[in-house]
Amino acid sequence: MSRITKTVTISLPPQIYKEIEEMAKLEQKTKSELFRDMIRVYEDFLHEQRWRRLRKMGREISKKFDITSEEDVEKIVHDFRQTQRQK
Repeated sequence: MSRITKTVTISLPPQIYKEIEEMAKLEQKTKSELFRDMIRVYEDFLHEQRWRRLRKMGREISKKFDITSEEDVEKIVHDFRQTQRQK
């Protein structure tokens, strides 16, 4: 029967390893559980960063094209579709 988990080996400076051990003890978790939690938090952080970049890009585009409402977006989409049908 095969394992349902995979093992990862990492190297840490002694001080960080000690901090990880203490943190795991405080949280009453294994080091593996602690690392899984940290990875989930990091994934959430990356996800939020992506959304921030997209929102920033959206603000820049809306400013560049003077888009101030959903109606403006609908008009742009409608106009684009019209030009595509004419090709």
